[in-house]
Amino acid sequence: MHSRNQDTTNNDTSSASVVRYGRIHWSLLALLALVAGTGLVGFDYWRTVPSTQQATFVGRQSCIECHRDQANAFSMSHHDLAMDLATNESVLGDFQDVTFEHHGLTNRLFRDGERFMVHTEGPDGKMQDFEVKYVFGVTPLQQYMVEFDRDANTPSDAIARLQVLRISWDTLNKKWFYLNPPDVTDKLAPDDDLHWTGIAQRWNTMCAECHSTNLQKNYDPQQTRYHTTFSEIDVSCEACHGPGSTHVELAQRKSLFWDRKIGYGLTQLKGENNDAQIQACAPCHSRRGNLAEGFTAGNAYCDFYQPSPLRAGLYHDDGQILDEVYVYGSFVQSKMYHKGIRCTDCHDPHSLQLKAKGNQVCTSCHQHPAGKYDTPSHHKHVPGTAGSACVDCHMPVTTYMELDGRRDHSLRIPRPDLSVSIGTPNACTGCHLNRDNVAAEKRAGLQEYADWYRVGQSGDEEVQAEIRRADQWCDDACEKWYGDQRRRESHFAESLHAFRKGVPGAADRLLALARDRANTSAIARATALDDLATTSDPKDLTARVKAGRESLNDPNPMVRAAAIEAVSGEIYAEDGGAKLLGQLAPLLDDPSRLVRSTAAKSIATTRVFRGLSSAQMKRFEAVLQEVRDGLDAISDRAGAHMEWALLSEARGNINEAIESYQTAMRVEPSMAGPRINLAGLLENLLQSQESVNTLSLEQVQATRKTIAELRSTELPLLRRDASLLPDNGNLQFRLGLAYFLNGDISQAVDSVQRALDLEPDNQEFSEALLLLKERQTTMKKSADLEL
Repeated sequence: MHSRNQDTTNNDTSSASVVRYGRIHWSLLALLALVAGTGLVGFDYWRTVPSTQQATFVGRQSCIECHRDQANAFSMSHHDLAMDLATNESVLGDFQDVTFEHHGLTNRLFRDGERFMVHTEGPDGKMQDFEVKYVFGVTPLQQYMVEFDRDANTPSDAIARLQVLRISWDTLNKKWFYLNPPDVTDKLAPDDDLHWTGIAQRWNTMCAECHSTNLQKNYDPQQTRYHTTFSEIDVSCEACHGPGSTHVELAQRKSLFWDRKIGYGLTQLKGENNDAQIQACAPCHSRRGNLAEGFTAGNAYCDFYQPSPLRAGLYHDDGQILDEVYVYGSFVQSKMYHKGIRCTDCHDPHSLQLKAKGNQVCTSCHQHPAGKYDTPSHHKHVPGTAGSACVDCHMPVTTYMELDGRRDHSLRIPRPDLSVSIGTPNACTGCHLNRDNVAAEKRAGLQEYADWYRVGQSGDEEVQAEIRRADQWCDDACEKWYGDQRRRESHFAESLHAFRKGVPGAADRLLALARDRANTSAIARATALDDLATTSDPKDLTARVKAGRESLNDPNPMVRAAAIEAVSGEIYAEDGGAKLLGQLAPLLDDPSRLVRSTAAKSIATTRVFRGLSSAQMKRFEAVLQEVRDGLDAISDRAGAHMEWALLSEARGNINEAIESYQTAMRVEPSMAGPRINLAGLLENLLQSQESVNTLSLEQVQATRKTIAELRSTELPLLRRDASLLPDNGNLQFRLGLAYFLNGDISQAVDSVQRALDLEPDNQEFSEALLLLKERQTTMKKSADLEL
């Protein structure tokens, strides 16, 4: 029994051991599986796209499967319809054999089978038939484009030179109209840059970058030909989100995670800071110059573009929009921008429509306490009438392109007091001008506030008087409404206006403005420095240089770049070259391309580069190569070659300078500037070579003939420009110098006198006029003696 019991006990123990072993076995397997799974998950998490991998453009079709709602919102938006082939579906204009007259020309718009045709004036001044290949935009106007220069060498997937017709379709009123250039109402000559066949109406140069995705201009300045390509014809997904191949790859791989380093593989536009999104939109919504090609969303804006400051002629003195400046420069002045507001807080990013109707766009944020702003107690107007909408007062509209109303995005409080004191516009006056107070024949040309302002600035005293009356009425009304509670903060406009009007001591006010980082937007500080950089007047030079020095470490690259231009005034001071070089050389390593390229150009043009160490010289040359690469991106403009010629000439690279001047003449034959500069360069070169007798008589004579031909060809171009812009003092001065170099001293005196009349405080004009008059007197005495 004991033995049986013992055996039984042994068996039970053995069975229990098996069970325990099994449990241990499965637990071990589970543990191993868990470890393996964790390892796989860990591996899945830690693997990442190689840092060397470059995302490429894949097109919207790769996006639609996963993003149908966004694609549906995007469909038929202004971005989606930014450009298209001319088809029965895309063309909105009436091409049913209709005629349209402008400036004495009878144009015909008709069909030739499937083709859309226009019979109009060509580049030779003759009426011809042209095929419309592409359409631009959808509302409130649509424009039409004609292709030139396509030949056997143009790839099938490329576009040659495209020109945008000025005959345009009003999509709201459904009629043809002629789109005049701003402030130009006369008929354009066929060789005018503003003619529809001129460079100002060239798609490749002026429009393409912002109307298509992944645009490659592909211009050959030697052949003066374009082979322009894009990945998508309009503004598609990747224009804003960046090239999408990496995102698609990540979305399609079997993984629990997105990439631990690059997330979704697209540009992050929704971070805590609003700058990423603002800078993604800015290239196409700003007035700017190009620094480099290849911008994609996520890049630093000032590594690829140089935004325009609030210059006179582009903006009013207080930063309100004047010329067509495209939103960015206005918005970065605003309190909204500085409080982190971004475009998509108001606009749906895909449909581009406002996110709410009417004042709800604003009161969705401005509702503390509820109803505080959207009531007569705030806006002082009857609800539902003009003036009761937030945008009427805080975002006044100006019409561009005849039909396209654009709102000022500086979101400012109207300041009638500034209108009274310095003449800047304000939204209140725009609504309270009385047309009955001006002659009836003028009223048709005074459709909106901008028209009144323009006519008043041209010298119409009657219009000026009505503006002053309305300004004062609005100022009095604000005084009555607000009394002691009225806000009258100092505004940068007062300092800019004073400097631009030549008020004594105004340079010191701009110095104070440039210093005021706490209360003054970066674009306004940059503008103060930009204005100061225009003066070489000894009385203003100290303020200019001091402002520049103190702003070289400003956190904003636009301000630092403007500071470089201001501090270059150091060159006028004793031992200024060494001081200037000490200021600028460290900026060759600035993280912003805008700043380091501006520093390199200033070092070159002031010729202080001779003081660079060997290491600094190497860096200087590397940054200048960046400058050259950027200029190559805009090589279809003569100005790019002119700039490189001047930089080459300053550094003593004479052959390179000559080649660049010649390229500038080839690229834009009708542009004034390259010939007279080249003539001056050749004359200096001739004098240096003659001094050492290295040229034969034939070579000297040939060079002098070339110089004379260059100057005589330049003269009519300058005459043309000076007649088109009679109020531009610099142009009148340049014309005077051209007359002098062509031996016409009397005309030279007259032109420089006109320049001085336009800018009485310009010391350069004054000194030149004095020298010319002395020369004129000497020549007259010599002539009298000969008689």
